[in-house]
Amino acid sequence: MVKYPLTRLKPGDISVTSANRKSAAITGSARKIKDNAADWHNMMLRWDRLNEDGFMAAASIVNMRRAQSDQLLLNNSSSPPPSSSPQHVGGASELQDKCLKLQEIVDHMAAVVTKMARLMTSQRGVEDLEAFQFGAEGRKTPLFHSWSTREFGEISQVLLDSFRRELLLKQTILQEVAHTVTSDLCMVFLSCWLHQPFIPTQSRLRLEALLLETGHRPL
Repeated sequence: MVKYPLTRLKPGDISVTSANRKSAAITGSARKIKDNAADWHNMMLRWDRLNEDGFMAAASIVNMRRAQSDQLLLNNSSSPPPSSSPQHVGGASELQDKCLKLQEIVDHMAAVVTKMARLMTSQRGVEDLEAFQFGAEGRKTPLFHSWSTREFGEISQVLLDSFRRELLLKQTILQEVAHTVTSDLCMVFLSCWLHQPFIPTQSRLRLEALLLETGHRPL
């Protein structure tokens, strides 16, 4: 997985590296697309932080539910309790607090995806404007290095679809994780949350390509 530096890209802090840009002041469609690329980067950083927090919260729920299950089996067993220190079990109120914490994290993730959808709308607006200005074939000269305006929209749509599907998975795990006592299924939930199957390495590479094309990453 590609690791990003923990610094936010500022849309207003623009440096031009493309040979086909003669002026340091980027305006119009190029400026909008470059700002959108910075926003994609920052939103994906935000998502990754939320994903880490959510994994910790989900793991706490799983551990508490397993401890409660073990305690119930112990109470129903005639075997003497183990000599080791007892595991913290926690009650219904504590479990509910952890579930509410996970719900809060998923809600923040949903807000991130909503902002990603707005970026997609913004990108479509740029495409519509250029279609009006230059016709169905679009502009002849690339805004940056080599991509057409349509290619920026295609990358954005792929990223948005990936995060939408991943959000649905997170919401499913949220609904089920506190009601599951089967150890194997709990581990599946935690593994899916951590590894994010709907956001593969290719999604990270697409973002890097977007940042390279718009000049946020040096070639």
